[in-house]
Amino acid sequence: MRLATAEIDINALRHNLAIVKQMAPSSKVMAVLKANAYGHGLVKIAQCLQGADAFAVARIDEALALRAGGLTKPIILLEGFFDSSDLPILLANNFETVVHDENQLAAIEACQLEAPISVWLKIDTGMHRLGIEPEQFEEFYTRLKQSPNVKADTKLMTHFPCADDLNNHFTALQIASFTKLVKGQSDALCLANSAGIIGWPDAHFDWVRSGLMLYGVSPMLDCVGVDHALKPVMRLKTRVIAIKHVVSGDRIGYGGRWTCKEDTTLAVVAMGYGDGYPRHAREGTPVVIKGERYGIVGSISMDMITVDIGSNDKSIHVGDEVEMWGPSLPVEEIAICADTIPYELLCNITPRVSYDYQADG
Repeated sequence: MRLATAEIDINALRHNLAIVKQMAPSSKVMAVLKANAYGHGLVKIAQCLQGADAFAVARIDEALALRAGGLTKPIILLEGFFDSSDLPILLANNFETVVHDENQLAAIEACQLEAPISVWLKIDTGMHRLGIEPEQFEEFYTRLKQSPNVKADTKLMTHFPCADDLNNHFTALQIASFTKLVKGQSDALCLANSAGIIGWPDAHFDWVRSGLMLYGVSPMLDCVGVDHALKPVMRLKTRVIAIKHVVSGDRIGYGGRWTCKEDTTLAVVAMGYGDGYPRHAREGTPVVIKGERYGIVGSISMDMITVDIGSNDKSIHVGDEVEMWGPSLPVEEIAICADTIPYELLCNITPRVSYDYQADG
């Protein structure tokens, strides 16, 4: 019996890529695969996204894993490189790098490379995390253009902190300030992340960076129940491993966190924080068994969760499948129950969870 399993729907993945292209038909698509493709499996997901124009990762080891997996598309390092010794590796593997500070620019200028590399210059328009200040743009841009270590096709980018909120006008201000700053340049522009793709079509430009939406999860605020035509790629599932009858007054799990108000029946399922399920999911967080929703009760353990199945106990048996999130139970909803975000839930899947990649046709 397979217990904790992440079932990955490749058809849904490709459907979501098609939605990105439909929303931004004039843009090239950068598929963001950082953090093990948001918990979905880095190399396998990349191999199934041949329709993307490029891949993007956060760290050089992720990029190297893609090359080792046979991926030949352009790969962009979103955080750039961290030491001048990385530059020959970038060149040898045809990696493209973001440049966001003086140290990176100086390292490129000082390095002796056998051929130039591709650079994405990141401008900070209000995220205040990575990126050069707008007043530094002319200097950085000129130095990159003059460096023999940099290809002529320098690309320009920024990042949105508030694009998930359509009522927050800061994104519009960022778009306006960025386009004003780079006016007159012929280089390719990249502004929109997943939220920008969905909510801010004026930000699409030459490239879009699709991350969370590729995996069928909405990046927008108040997203539960909103249809962006995306399909969940991951179905996290497990099995019932025990049926337990309890009576009124019984206290359930570590710390006796939950007390039975009446006689009931519990299903014990093989899932816990050791698999990446959020330990602080509140009482009543739903799971789906045989098409019906039931609420979690008691403390979430490392390996097990208890679910109140009440008077339905006769229809549920040991070995029955339990969906923790997926097409019948959006991960966005579980994130709300755990006071977190879908990104964290997907990225926290642990190595003991089995992966099952499925595709029709």
